[in-house]
Amino acid sequence: MKIYQTNEIRNIALMGYSGSGKTTLTESLLLEAGIISRKGKVAQKNTVSDYFPVEQEYGYSVFSTVFHAESKGKKLNVIDCPGSDDFAGSSITAMNVCDAALILINAQNGPEAGTQNQFRNAEKLNKPVIFAMNQLDRDNSDFHNSTERLQEAFGSKVVPIQYPVSEGAGFTSIIDILMMKKLTWKGEGGAPTIEDIPADELDKATELHHALVESAAENDEELMEKFFETEELSDEEVIKGVRIGVATRGMYPVVCVSGEKGVGAQRLMDILGDLVPSPEDMAPVQNVAGEDVKPDVNGPAAIFFFKTANEPHIGSVQYFKVLSGKLHEGDDLTNADRGSKERVAQLFVCAGSNREKVEELVAGDIGCTTKLKDVRTGNTLVGKDCDWKFDFIKFPNPKYIRAIKAENENDTEKMIAAVQRMAQEDPTWLLEQSKELKQTLIKGQGEFHLRTLKWRLENEEKIKIVYIEQKIPYRETITKAARADYRHKKQSGGAGQFGEVHLIVEPYTEGMPDPVLYKFGGQEFKIAMKGKEEIDLDWGGKLVFINSVVGGAIDTRFMPAILKGIMARMEQGPLTGSYARDVRVVVYDGKMHPVDSNELSFMLAGRHAFADAFKNAGPKLLEPIYDVEVLTPSDKMGDVMSDLQGRRGMIVGSESANGYDKLIAKIPLNELSSYSTTLSSLTGGRASFSMTFSNYELVPTDLQTKLMKEFEEQSKEED
Repeated sequence: MKIYQTNEIRNIALMGYSGSGKTTLTESLLLEAGIISRKGKVAQKNTVSDYFPVEQEYGYSVFSTVFHAESKGKKLNVIDCPGSDDFAGSSITAMNVCDAALILINAQNGPEAGTQNQFRNAEKLNKPVIFAMNQLDRDNSDFHNSTERLQEAFGSKVVPIQYPVSEGAGFTSIIDILMMKKLTWKGEGGAPTIEDIPADELDKATELHHALVESAAENDEELMEKFFETEELSDEEVIKGVRIGVATRGMYPVVCVSGEKGVGAQRLMDILGDLVPSPEDMAPVQNVAGEDVKPDVNGPAAIFFFKTANEPHIGSVQYFKVLSGKLHEGDDLTNADRGSKERVAQLFVCAGSNREKVEELVAGDIGCTTKLKDVRTGNTLVGKDCDWKFDFIKFPNPKYIRAIKAENENDTEKMIAAVQRMAQEDPTWLLEQSKELKQTLIKGQGEFHLRTLKWRLENEEKIKIVYIEQKIPYRETITKAARADYRHKKQSGGAGQFGEVHLIVEPYTEGMPDPVLYKFGGQEFKIAMKGKEEIDLDWGGKLVFINSVVGGAIDTRFMPAILKGIMARMEQGPLTGSYARDVRVVVYDGKMHPVDSNELSFMLAGRHAFADAFKNAGPKLLEPIYDVEVLTPSDKMGDVMSDLQGRRGMIVGSESANGYDKLIAKIPLNELSSYSTTLSSLTGGRASFSMTFSNYELVPTDLQTKLMKEFEEQSKEED
């Protein structure tokens, strides 16, 4: 295979909502490029994309698929991404390593909620976008309406550069506004017949061409001056203006295609080669030190690994982008993240599970290799005298959490190892061993996401698992000041144990003044502060510990033991066993014994005194609150809002635009357990949402009573 230079490479993320036809279009593109000899079909489970068993079982894409095609002297590296929001991690990865997004629109449905999300991801990364109107061969497709809706959603930058002569079963011809020609296909795919635009289409084509020329001119000062003078541009100048517009996100061209019939597939590849910027035309990526790294073939070798696939009979296949320099077969490199040495024995370009050997890949190119010893997704291999590391891919927060458990406890370690290995393939699968909840948690993007993981564990790894509801990480705090004392005394022959602690607890708020005086039952307690510790708790909030003991009632050397006892009780609050937070403790008195007092005695005395005071200080449960942003079709707004309010949600904002509504709400985590499933059911899969931790707030009294009763019964059972 030819070694392509950086300016000849085009890296494209193929995106589109579920049902837009990406897998079928991929088959047509590969056939036109000569990479495959016949098209596969999703129903027959023989497509280049979706070749993993779990994808064939469920009939939808789970992983991204990397493939290449050659067109007019350009190498197109395309990453076909899953359409479902549950597998958004692959799309985000692809957008980070590619230089443009080709977003497929199902012409029967127009832009959908998933389209909005994918466009926003491209916008955040400042990546160019081209829209491809697919499935124009379907009876109920509507190019005009779908294009209008794109323009309503994304503005006047959406500019058609093609339109269909007719739609439905008769879709075989396209009017190409760039070429100002009519392209007609006979049979499936292949080269089109190129003709002059017929008279009955000429007025429409001319009007669209004039709009395209004007849009192209707006992207370059020289072109704009010429357009003002002559109101015309040459074909080369139009393409130049459109190319600049695409690169600067000043234009979002719309093209036509039928993935099923192959109509427009070859022309689409030509357009991508002409309009998508090369890696050297894009903004340089930054390393973790904040330095710009340009795709310079003469720079130091730096290879970033963005994807891992575990394939039967092969093991790990690792996909990378050459960010700088060149990579050759047999190169010895260093893992900048792990410090290990690696030899790249073989280099491949790929089309799904099909791989073709190459001897060299240059900066900006994408390829894969196998049998590396110690490389993980997100690692960087570098050449001599280079220590660059990269961490530019930011994945979405989890939206669906369950506790995971092997049916056979003996399989627990095997299960954990398998999930960790699968998380290399999809980093949005997150495994957490929660000490607080005493559960192993698996976090993902939705029910389908975790169902896919379960299928793989049970069918590929032969490990039966069960999902259990996640326990909620409540917090305990207090609402008023209280006082308690506790004497720990134990005598069993020889030296005994003795420690007595008197303390006061009260709610802590940031910036509150140091205590001076407390009153309890008509008695005053003056505070003479001798020491103060502010402890930022690992689980949020603070513990402030004040030593106010005078007259040597408790030796200073026992204060750390008292604090240790209090901290132990903070880790298991008296209401539900949850972590406690935002408490100030003042130790003001106590007693000790010259022989029997020791650290253990004061640790236990401090623990019990704190627990007694906590129970009398108006203890309250706090629950985690999340900021939830929902993007829903406007016609489903009422249903979605009612559901949110039924989840104790507080609507804090809303926006309406282009047929979609965005709702922003604060919702307790306890109410979000299966929200992704409910939202999909309410909106026919057309809505999406994101959630981010916000803060802790008081639990309603009736719920607190219920939770305390459940904890009490559980504690009795354990005893």
